[in-house]
Amino acid sequence: MAGIETIRQAFEAGYDQGKEIDAFGELFEEFVGLLNSGSVRAAEPVGDSWRANVWVKKGILLGFRYGQLVDYSINESFGYFDKVTYPLRPMSLADNVRIVPGGTSVRTGSYVAPGVVIMPPAYINVGAYVEADSMIDSHALVGSCAQIGARVHLSAAAQVGGVLEPIGALPVVIEDDVLVGGNSGIYEGTIVKKRAVIGAGTILTASIPVYDLVRKETLRSTPGSPLTIPENAVVVPGTRPLTSSDFAQERSLQISCALIIKYRDDKTDASTALETALR
Repeated sequence: MAGIETIRQAFEAGYDQGKEIDAFGELFEEFVGLLNSGSVRAAEPVGDSWRANVWVKKGILLGFRYGQLVDYSINESFGYFDKVTYPLRPMSLADNVRIVPGGTSVRTGSYVAPGVVIMPPAYINVGAYVEADSMIDSHALVGSCAQIGARVHLSAAAQVGGVLEPIGALPVVIEDDVLVGGNSGIYEGTIVKKRAVIGAGTILTASIPVYDLVRKETLRSTPGSPLTIPENAVVVPGTRPLTSSDFAQERSLQISCALIIKYRDDKTDASTALETALR
C-alpha cells in the first residue's frame, strides 16, 4: 500500500481531531477498504508464530483520532453515536455471509470471509479477521484486531478479547478448526493453535497458567512470548491451591488455572464437529 509511510507519519505527528482530515480522508478510505477485503490485517503468521502489523494498528487508531462523533440513529427509539470513520461494515448478499436477524453488528474495518455464520446478537470489532466457514454464535465477541481462523466455532457467549494499544501488542489469535466453548474468555494476546478445543467456561490470559497433564508441562506467557495453546489440545477450567500466604492455606483457598486433559482424537472430532445442517 502506497500510503503505509503516510499512515506512520500521520500517527507520529499527533494531529488533533478534525485537523488535516481532508488530506487523510481519501487515504483512510482506501485503508479501511483493504481491511474489509482482507488484503491487510492487524496480525499475520510468521513461521509457527504470529506478529502484530504495527502500521495497520496505527491506521486503525488514526481513524479514532480523526473521526468526529456523529449521530447514526435510525429513529428516536433506536439511537447510537459513534465515530464517522467507523460505521457498520457495508455488506451485501454477494459477501456470502449469513447474518441472522437479532442485533448483530459488524464494524467496518473488519474482514468476514464467505461462509461465515453470525448468530444474534454478536459483535465483530474493527481490525478483526474472520476466516471462511466459521461460526460466531449468540452473544459472542470478536474483539478489535482479533484473528479467527477457518472453520472455528465460537460458542454462545465466548469472548475473544481485542487490543489496539499498546501499539505493538499481539491480538488474540484463534487458528483453524478450533472449538471455543460457551462462556469462555480468551484475552491478552493468547494464541490457540489449530484444532484445539477450549472447554466451556475456560479463561485464558497472560497471567493464568495452563497445566498440561499429558506432557507434564506448565504453559505461561513471558515478556517476549504469548501464552500458546498447542495444536489438538483439549483445555478445561481448573483450580490450583493458593500457597502464597498462611491465610490462604489455612482456608484451603484456590485460584483459577486451566488444564490440558488430553489431545484431540477421533472421539473428540465427532463431538466437536460443526453442524453442517445449520449452514
